[in-house]
Amino acid sequence: MNPHNDPSRQVERDLMVDTQIVAEGITDPAVIAAMRRVPRHRFIPDYASEDAYGDFPLSIGHRQTISQPFIVAYMTQALELSPGEKVLEIGTGSGYQAAILVELGVHVFSIEIVEPLAQYARDNLSKLGYDHVRVRAGDGYQGWAEERPFDAIILTAAPDHIPTPLLEQLAVGGRVILPVGGYAQNLVLIRRTEEGYQRIELLPVKFVPMTGNAEESPPIN
Repeated sequence: MNPHNDPSRQVERDLMVDTQIVAEGITDPAVIAAMRRVPRHRFIPDYASEDAYGDFPLSIGHRQTISQPFIVAYMTQALELSPGEKVLEIGTGSGYQAAILVELGVHVFSIEIVEPLAQYARDNLSKLGYDHVRVRAGDGYQGWAEERPFDAIILTAAPDHIPTPLLEQLAVGGRVILPVGGYAQNLVLIRRTEEGYQRIELLPVKFVPMTGNAEESPPIN
């Protein structure tokens, strides 16, 4: 999708995809191609660059991380995205997940609660030509109401309950994927139907906690 991708370290990127993504069961050709194209090392601080293509999350400062490559691919594939769809990301981090989403031809709106990271993500995305991602600094718990509805929502930090405002901003037929829990977390996929919401438990994960309103707002049953 993007003509401005950095071709450096392609051998490492291909090895990452072959051994951590394809070998572990990711089958969506568009997701696999996106993971091959996006230069992961450009989304992490220089001090961690050597480990950019390792099979683990990495610190990006401010007590935040960039997710393990497999988890990025798994969550992206689970959303079953189509070009032209509108996606809300909660937890921009360094911008890597947003870049993967753009490679799938979707429109990305991303919210990052740590203001320096929001600017870091903007800079990273801009340098690589990902000009169509809208990044906003703020608390993602309330979503991005003025841009609703969204076809998909992805959270890259873990609340202890599913934020109701995000469910309300899903289009009918929309999907949201997020880690839920405290010490023990599960990755959850929710689909909005005409009748309500369908919830599917996917796999155990470990993400940084969602901060801000997520820590104060009680779940609504």
